[in-house]
Amino acid sequence: MWLLIAFIAVPLIEIGLFIKVGGLIGLWPTLAIVLLTAIAGTWLVRRQGSLALAELRGSLNELRDPTEPIAHGALILFAGALLLTPGFFTDTMGILLLIPPVRSAVLRYLASRVRVERFSVGGMPPRREPWRPDVIDGEYHEVGTDDRPRGASGWTRH
Repeated sequence: MWLLIAFIAVPLIEIGLFIKVGGLIGLWPTLAIVLLTAIAGTWLVRRQGSLALAELRGSLNELRDPTEPIAHGALILFAGALLLTPGFFTDTMGILLLIPPVRSAVLRYLASRVRVERFSVGGMPPRREPWRPDVIDGEYHEVGTDDRPRGASGWTRH
């Protein structure tokens, strides 16, 4: 429901701001501001994104938890999308997300609303609890396999 409200409210806010700003300063200066914010936003996103990528590399090299740099990178990507969307409201939100303290505050808020049940790293499946009666750990090897040569399709020839 919140997403539907956002998809309706944001364009209405943008249209209202375009009409208001265009009425105050005129059409061409309004369009120039929108174009300049897109260009400046692209430059800022590239700069902040490279810093976030360097932080991510550092945390991976030092075997630290990479969650925070990944989250910062995701918010920078979202800020870039907002800055490339024409409009004053989306540009303001995008620029705010490029400020590290604001981004950290947003991440703290989002972290308070998310609950992680389980997290695992690597290709190994999670270990089963030994006290569960329905789980049997064991090893196997095939017995009585046919050692005759097989054709290219895998079928035996008789």
